[in-house]
Amino acid sequence: MLEAICNGAPIMSWPYVGEQQTNCRYACIEWGFGMETGNNVKRDEVEAEVKELIEGTKGKEMRTKIMKWKQIAENAIKPGGSSYKNLDTLVKEVLLKNYKND
Repeated sequence: MLEAICNGAPIMSWPYVGEQQTNCRYACIEWGFGMETGNNVKRDEVEAEVKELIEGTKGKEMRTKIMKWKQIAENAIKPGGSSYKNLDTLVKEVLLKNYKND
């Protein structure tokens, strides 16, 4: 999912196991940039969903939403961003602290 967000690409989801159901729920319902395909997958249904994702109104809305998430992700990794700060803290408090004690 992170790859899709960082590239600004809406998600077409067919969850099967593990965290896929959770990721699908967030992408499709909570964040609004995903489309879930049904359990009884048929070629013509998938084709229609892909066309909607690429050309349709719903697809346009999803692309707008994922671009907002892309911007949030980009801001997080910039110096001073939340992910940047968290990684810096991890390195300083865990890795460098243990290295200095040797």
